[in-house]
Amino acid sequence: MSARIHPSAIVDPAAQLGTDVVVGPWAMIGPNCTVGDGSIIETRAVLEEHVHLGPRVTVGIGSVLGGKPQDLKFKGEVTTVEIGEGTTIREYATINRGTSESYKTTVGRNCFLMSYVHLAHDCHIGDGVIISNATQLAGHVRIDDRAIISGLCAVHQFVKIGRHAFVGGMSRVAKDIPPYVKAVGNPVKLYGLNSVGLQRSGFAEETVAELKKAYRFFFRSEENITQALERARAELRPLPEVEAFIAFVEASGRGVVV
Repeated sequence: MSARIHPSAIVDPAAQLGTDVVVGPWAMIGPNCTVGDGSIIETRAVLEEHVHLGPRVTVGIGSVLGGKPQDLKFKGEVTTVEIGEGTTIREYATINRGTSESYKTTVGRNCFLMSYVHLAHDCHIGDGVIISNATQLAGHVRIDDRAIISGLCAVHQFVKIGRHAFVGGMSRVAKDIPPYVKAVGNPVKLYGLNSVGLQRSGFAEETVAELKKAYRFFFRSEENITQALERARAELRPLPEVEAFIAFVEASGRGVVV
């Protein structure tokens, strides 16, 4: 079935719409945008330019994707917003295009971005991520697969949040949050492993047990990061999740939350 476009909507001739696309009243799709099969652009939503939606993406009422980056270094380069298959973006969210740093802002597959979420330029969001209402991400933030960010959080530029991490509501995140942990507060602090989330995701008991040991080595001992790294490599089983935890902490540029 061809696209169903409301008579009041405006679609630029240079935009490409897939099959079964629905474009609601007063929505606008600008030049060089592509909308994947089965996607829905709801009332008054705007795709400004160079926005690429995968199949079955929903863009909620009043949301604006593909606006210019709010960065004084931006000089009009051709940059994009890319949204993965099956992602839902609810009302009044804003996602800005990238800058010459990475040339794109990306959201993975099957994500859920709730109302009033803002993603600044060069943010990169993994698959299955949930970002709750009114959370604001500054530029160059990376959130890895299956992380959950609760409402009214503020995330500092260049921060990284690891896979399967959980960030509680109204947190101010100025440092990196390792994978598989819980964090909350202003300033944000760690509160143990995200055990419930890992159980719901089907992690094996032995994997959770090794991650708990890693957490204790790094964040509940008297050892510094270098000493904790040495101990973790010597004493922990080299499971993929444990290796990912260690690598994240070791590579952190801003330092990790404790």
